[in-house]
Amino acid sequence: MEVLVVVDMQNDFITGSLGTKEAQAIVPVVREMIERFEGPVFFTRDTHQVDYLLTQEGQKLPVLHCLEGSEGWEIESTLPLEDAVIFNKPTFGSTKLAQELVKLSIQETLDAIHLIGVCTDICVISNALLLKAFLPEVPIIVHEKACAGVTPQAHTRALEAMKSCQIDIN
Repeated sequence: MEVLVVVDMQNDFITGSLGTKEAQAIVPVVREMIERFEGPVFFTRDTHQVDYLLTQEGQKLPVLHCLEGSEGWEIESTLPLEDAVIFNKPTFGSTKLAQELVKLSIQETLDAIHLIGVCTDICVISNALLLKAFLPEVPIIVHEKACAGVTPQAHTRALEAMKSCQIDIN
Protein backbone atom coordinates (compact mmCIF):
# COMPACT_ATOMS: atom_id res chain seq x y z
CA MET A 1 0.00 0.00 0.00
CA GLU A 2 1.11 3.54 -0.73
CA VAL A 3 -0.04 6.63 1.18
CA LEU A 4 -0.14 10.31 0.28
CA VAL A 5 0.68 13.05 2.78
CA VAL A 6 -0.51 16.55 1.87
CA VAL A 7 1.46 19.05 3.93
CA ASP A 8 -0.11 22.33 5.08
CA MET A 9 -2.10 23.26 1.98
CA GLN A 10 -3.79 26.02 3.96
CA ASN A 11 -5.01 29.43 2.91
CA ASP A 12 -2.36 31.34 4.89
CA PHE A 13 0.42 29.51 2.99
CA ILE A 14 -1.26 29.93 -0.39
CA THR A 15 -2.94 33.35 -0.52
CA GLY A 16 -2.73 34.58 3.07
CA SER A 17 -0.09 36.05 5.35
CA LEU A 18 2.65 33.68 4.13
CA GLY A 19 1.29 32.99 0.65
CA THR A 20 3.42 32.91 -2.49
CA LYS A 21 2.76 32.76 -6.19
CA GLU A 22 4.58 29.41 -6.24
CA ALA A 23 2.17 27.97 -3.65
CA GLN A 24 -0.78 29.27 -5.65
CA ALA A 25 0.64 27.66 -8.79
CA ILE A 26 0.81 24.15 -7.29
CA VAL A 27 -2.84 24.02 -6.12
CA PRO A 28 -4.11 22.40 -9.38
CA VAL A 29 -1.24 19.88 -9.34
CA VAL A 30 -1.93 18.97 -5.70
CA ARG A 31 -5.67 18.64 -6.38
CA GLU A 32 -5.03 16.33 -9.34
CA MET A 33 -2.62 14.16 -7.35
CA ILE A 34 -5.15 13.78 -4.53
CA GLU A 35 -7.95 12.95 -6.97
CA ARG A 36 -5.86 10.31 -8.78
CA PHE A 37 -4.26 8.77 -5.70
CA GLU A 38 -5.57 5.28 -4.98
CA GLY A 39 -4.42 4.86 -1.37
CA PRO A 40 -5.10 6.60 1.92
CA VAL A 41 -4.64 10.39 2.00
CA PHE A 42 -3.43 12.23 5.10
CA PHE A 43 -3.29 16.00 5.55
CA THR A 44 -1.23 17.99 8.01
CA ARG A 45 -2.61 21.32 9.16
CA ASP A 46 -0.34 23.90 10.78
CA THR A 47 -2.24 24.95 13.89
CA HIS A 48 -1.38 27.91 16.11
CA GLN A 49 -3.09 29.66 18.99
CA VAL A 50 -3.42 33.36 19.84
CA ASP A 51 -0.19 33.20 21.87
CA TYR A 52 1.78 32.17 18.75
CA LEU A 53 4.06 35.23 18.84
CA LEU A 54 5.21 34.17 22.33
CA THR A 55 6.32 30.72 21.15
CA GLN A 56 9.84 29.92 19.96
CA GLU A 57 8.56 29.61 16.40
CA GLY A 58 6.70 32.92 16.73
CA GLN A 59 9.85 34.64 17.94
CA LYS A 60 11.76 33.43 14.88
CA LEU A 61 8.88 33.84 12.40
CA PRO A 62 6.84 36.76 13.79
CA VAL A 63 3.99 36.50 11.30
CA LEU A 64 0.59 35.45 12.61
CA HIS A 65 -0.64 32.55 10.53
CA CYS A 66 -2.82 29.46 10.73
CA LEU A 67 -4.61 30.52 13.90
CA GLU A 68 -6.94 27.67 14.75
CA GLY A 69 -10.46 28.35 13.49
CA SER A 70 -9.44 31.24 11.21
CA GLU A 71 -9.92 31.32 7.45
CA GLY A 72 -6.14 31.17 7.01
CA TRP A 73 -6.03 27.91 9.02
CA GLU A 74 -8.50 26.21 6.69
CA ILE A 75 -7.30 23.81 4.02
CA GLU A 76 -7.64 25.23 0.50
CA SER A 77 -11.30 24.80 -0.40
CA THR A 78 -10.80 23.18 -3.83
CA LEU A 79 -8.82 20.26 -2.42
CA PRO A 80 -10.81 17.05 -1.92
CA LEU A 81 -10.98 16.06 1.75
CA GLU A 82 -13.38 13.11 1.51
CA ASP A 83 -12.00 10.14 3.45
CA ALA A 84 -8.80 12.06 4.27
CA VAL A 85 -7.42 12.09 7.81
CA ILE A 86 -6.25 15.50 9.06
CA PHE A 87 -3.52 15.94 11.66
CA ASN A 88 -3.26 19.32 13.35
CA LYS A 89 0.33 20.09 14.26
CA PRO A 90 1.67 22.89 16.46
CA THR A 91 4.94 23.20 14.60
CA PHE A 92 6.87 21.84 11.62
CA GLY A 93 6.55 18.06 11.82
CA SER A 94 3.69 15.83 12.95
CA THR A 95 4.75 13.05 15.32
CA LYS A 96 1.10 11.97 15.47
CA LEU A 97 1.11 11.40 11.71
CA ALA A 98 4.33 9.40 12.00
CA GLN A 99 2.90 7.29 14.82
CA GLU A 100 -0.26 6.64 12.79
CA LEU A 101 1.78 5.51 9.79
CA VAL A 102 3.86 3.21 12.00
CA LYS A 103 0.61 1.61 13.25
CA LEU A 104 -0.62 1.31 9.67
CA SER A 105 2.67 -0.33 8.64
CA ILE A 106 2.15 -3.03 11.28
CA GLN A 107 -1.26 -3.87 9.79
CA GLU A 108 -0.21 -3.70 6.15
CA THR A 109 3.06 -3.28 4.25
CA LEU A 110 3.75 0.35 3.36
CA ASP A 111 5.35 0.36 -0.08
CA ALA A 112 5.87 4.14 -0.19
CA ILE A 113 4.92 7.43 1.43
CA HIS A 114 4.39 10.30 -1.02
CA LEU A 115 4.63 13.91 0.18
CA ILE A 116 3.32 17.06 -1.48
CA GLY A 117 2.52 20.56 -0.23
CA VAL A 118 4.13 23.60 1.40
CA CYS A 119 6.60 24.80 2.45
CA THR A 120 9.23 22.53 0.93
CA ASP A 121 11.99 24.07 3.03
CA ILE A 122 10.14 24.01 6.36
CA CYS A 123 7.24 21.62 6.87
CA VAL A 124 7.67 19.29 3.89
CA ILE A 125 11.32 18.59 4.73
CA SER A 126 10.51 18.30 8.46
CA ASN A 127 7.77 15.74 7.85
CA ALA A 128 9.85 13.84 5.29
CA LEU A 129 12.78 13.50 7.70
CA LEU A 130 10.50 12.64 10.61
CA LEU A 131 8.80 9.91 8.58
CA LYS A 132 12.21 8.62 7.43
CA ALA A 133 13.29 8.39 11.08
CA PHE A 134 10.10 6.57 12.15
CA LEU A 135 9.97 4.30 9.08
CA PRO A 136 13.54 4.03 7.75
CA GLU A 137 12.84 1.17 5.34
CA VAL A 138 9.78 2.73 3.70
CA PRO A 139 10.60 4.76 0.59
CA ILE A 140 9.73 8.43 1.08
CA ILE A 141 8.96 10.23 -2.18
CA VAL A 142 8.63 14.01 -2.40
CA HIS A 143 6.96 15.27 -5.57
CA GLU A 144 8.92 18.34 -6.62
CA LYS A 145 6.24 19.87 -8.87
CA ALA A 146 3.58 19.49 -6.17
CA CYS A 147 5.61 21.40 -3.57
CA ALA A 148 6.48 25.05 -3.10
CA GLY A 149 9.03 26.64 -0.82
CA VAL A 150 9.24 30.01 0.86
CA THR A 151 11.32 31.00 -2.17
CA PRO A 152 12.26 29.05 -5.32
CA GLN A 153 15.86 28.91 -4.06
CA ALA A 154 14.79 27.54 -0.65
CA HIS A 155 12.64 24.94 -2.43
CA THR A 156 15.66 23.75 -4.46
CA ARG A 157 17.96 23.66 -1.40
CA ALA A 158 15.41 21.61 0.56
CA LEU A 159 15.06 19.11 -2.27
CA GLU A 160 18.84 18.69 -2.36
CA ALA A 161 18.98 18.23 1.42
CA MET A 162 16.27 15.57 1.27
CA LYS A 163 18.16 13.72 -1.50
CA SER A 164 21.17 13.59 0.84
CA CYS A 165 18.95 11.89 3.44
CA GLN A 166 17.85 9.15 1.04
CA ILE A 167 14.47 10.68 0.29
CA ASP A 168 13.46 10.23 -3.34
CA ILE A 169 12.61 13.34 -5.33
CA ASN A 170 10.18 12.72 -8.17
